Order: sequence, then C-alpha cells, then structure tokens
Amino acid sequence: MSQPIIIHWFRHDQRVSDNPALTAAADLGRVLPIYIHDTIHPGMHAMGAASRVWLHHSLADLSMSLGGDLAYFMGDPLPILLDLCQQHQVKTITWNRCYAPWQVTRDKQIKTALSAQGITVMSFNGSLLWEPWEVHKDNGDPYRVFTPFYRKGCLQVAAPREPLLAPTDCETVSTDRGLPLAALNLLPSLPWGEEIARHWDFGEQAAQRRLEAFIVEGLSSYKEGRNYPAKPYVSRLSPYLHMGQISPNQVWYMLRDEGVDSNVDHFCSELGWREFSYSLLYHNPDLPTQNLQAKFDAFPWQDNPERLIAWQQGKTGIPMVDAGMRELWKTGYMHNRVRMIVGSFLVKNLGVDWREGERWFWDCLVDADIANNSASWQWIAGCGADAAPYFRIFNPVTQGEKFDVDGAYVRQYIPELAHMPDKYLFQPWAAPRLVLQEAGVTLGTNYPQPIVDLKASREAALAAFASLKES
Repeated sequence: MSQPIIIHWFRHDQRVSDNPALTAAADLGRVLPIYIHDTIHPGMHAMGAASRVWLHHSLADLSMSLGGDLAYFMGDPLPILLDLCQQHQVKTITWNRCYAPWQVTRDKQIKTALSAQGITVMSFNGSLLWEPWEVHKDNGDPYRVFTPFYRKGCLQVAAPREPLLAPTDCETVSTDRGLPLAALNLLPSLPWGEEIARHWDFGEQAAQRRLEAFIVEGLSSYKEGRNYPAKPYVSRLSPYLHMGQISPNQVWYMLRDEGVDSNVDHFCSELGWREFSYSLLYHNPDLPTQNLQAKFDAFPWQDNPERLIAWQQGKTGIPMVDAGMRELWKTGYMHNRVRMIVGSFLVKNLGVDWREGERWFWDCLVDADIANNSASWQWIAGCGADAAPYFRIFNPVTQGEKFDVDGAYVRQYIPELAHMPDKYLFQPWAAPRLVLQEAGVTLGTNYPQPIVDLKASREAALAAFASLKES
C-alpha cells in the first residue's frame, strides 16, 4: 500500500533545509508541495511590488529544488485546500506559522474549517527563534523595551532549536490542478522589476552563499563596520530571511559556531530586534497603522504631497537622503544606517506622517517584513516601543561626513555629484559657485536645491514635539 499524500503549504519558508513542517510531512508520507498566492485576505498590507519580484524568483528556485513538483495556486486558500484534499485523499496538511494579524486570523479559520472535514493541520515555527508568546516578563506582560526583551527574555529562555537537515527521504508528488508561475502575475509590467532582479541572486543556495560570504568578508568588523553603507560589512540576508530562503536558526548557529565575540553578539542582537518586532506585532496587531504611544495621535503631521514625492524619488537636494532613496528604487534594498537617516528626514525635517514612509518602504523593499518595517518606522518616528526620542534628529550632512567618509556611497547613487569635492559633497548648497561649476553641478537644474532648510526644519520639529508634550 502506497504512503498517504501530505500537503505542505509553503508560505514564508521557501527552503528545503531547516523546514520543520516539510520535514514532518516527509516523515508522514509523500509530499504534495503547494504555494497559494492569497488574493482574498491580505487587505491593506497586500504584498508590495518589490517583494512580489523576489517571490517570483524565489518560487522558481524552490520548484527546482522540489523536482518541479511545486504547484502554484491563486485565490482563496480554503476552497483550494479542500479541492486538493478531495482529489488526492489528503488527511493531513502541514505549514509553518505566519504572524501577520490577517494571516493569524485566516489560518485559525482555515484550521477550524479543515478540522470539521476530518483534515488535520500540523503547524510549526519555521520563521522565528522564539515564538512571540514565549518571551515575556516574570509577571507575564510583554516587554516594551528591546534590551531587557533580548538580554533578560530571549537569552534566558530555552535556546533556539538547532537547524534541521533537509529531509533525505522526501518523496514529492504533483497535481494537475496548479497554475503556471507566470499566472500569479507577480512581476511588474515596468522594467523596474528587471532592474531589481539584476542586483540579487535568488533561492536557498544563494542565501547560504550570502551567509558564508558575510562570515568571511564582514563578520569580523560587523559591530562598527555595519554603519558604513559603502563597506561590505552587512549581511544583506534580510530578504532571504523575509521570504524564508534561510531560517534565523541557521544564521544564529552558523554565526555562533565562529565563536562568540562582540561582532557575533551584536549580529545576534540584530536577529533579536527582528524577534522584538514580531513580539510587538503579536501583542499589538495594529502596529502597522496605529501609534504605540497614543499621545502621538495628536501630532501635527504636515500634508505636503510635493515634498513626499521628492523624498520618494530621491530629489530632496540632500545628498545622503537622495542616495538612500535611489538605492532603494534601484535595488529594492537600503543600508540600515541610511534607512534611519532617510526616515528621520521624512518624519522630522519634512514633518510627514511615518505611515507614508512605511507604505513606500513596503512597496519598494524586497525585505518588506510587516513586523520589522512597522516597528522600525515607529522607532524612528519616536512613537513606538523603545523608540528613539522624537528630539533625536539625524543630521544627514554630518551622518554622511561620518559614515561615507570618501563619498563612495553618495557618488555611486548620485553620479551628477561625482566630481564634487568631499568638503561640499554632502551639502552642495554651501559650495562656492566656482566649485559647483568645476564639478559640473547646477543646483536647481541637474541636482535639486534643498527642499527644506535642515536647521529651520529641525527647530520646527522640536517645537511640534514640545506642543505635543504640553497638550
């Protein structure tokens, strides 16, 4: 008698190794691997355009890893799953848990409906080091500050599970009910998607190579080097973690196998920030849209579409900001130090609501993770848990001078400033006319005048915050 067929529903776990739900399915029988592009439930946080580009290429790679048996579907997951279960006499479905509020609600409903039909769902943790409900204060309350969350919470509970090897006895089967990958319509019609794809290698093996390269090239200088956007000291693993082409457990243990020093400890704490973000999301399902600090509900945000568009297009006239926004558009990624700079500029110098920035990043980032994106924007805006104080305002000129010392990053993404001397590169409006002429720069023509005065806008931001405290 042949083994039963077990459906494994791939979501944010697009890998074969260290995939607890896939391993469980392989242990129980033959595996029917599927991916469902849910077009019914996502609501306002439907997947952004850059993430869809990544997803398309990730799924293509995953299908090859599964011998071409990965079946694609689009629409409402429940009737799709019920149809497959009927066709293939399936009694068990496995998946790894997702944590976006709409996914949690959907999965509970699906599990209940399947159970009523005699179908068992087995769910696992394949995306986090610790489940959000596992890390809490002694009194059971969730942490609201990162350092005690990580040091007293995460590091004091059971260690993360060790990574699983890829199942060696995973026999996959196919179904004739699936769609071609192209039918999911994940790629944009604009050539922008092709431009992003040129900057990345996709898939599980690419994720492993990226981790290995980071260990060789960047880990030994990570703690300090991570601040320099033109240097190879960051891992660039975030999109692979987001789509599940590598697990945080694999990263955690591979790094700690190198020996724990200040650089490894600091990188692991960044994985801890990812865990903290998911904890915040789990305990605050409206994190993507509502201020965690309610007093910010009365903050006098500025409605200025022209300034917002200038920021989105990298045309603010502030080189460090523009370089970051152009990197984002060109590659679907932005260095973390620069994310803080451009975020601070948007919400504090321009006075634009942080949710506008969150939405733009959601659409343009290949690593647009709902927990990280929301928590980080609330952090930079000063309205979140353990947030940077609102009066902490990044000066993009001094940030550039400190962390892009030779101007390599700005010159890479703003070639029109390539010949500006270092002294004026980060504030070309302060350069004498002759210096601008010699550099081939005409402010207002081939590079914008600043759309806001940094000093005056900083003072306005502080005044707005002061009025909030007084109200």
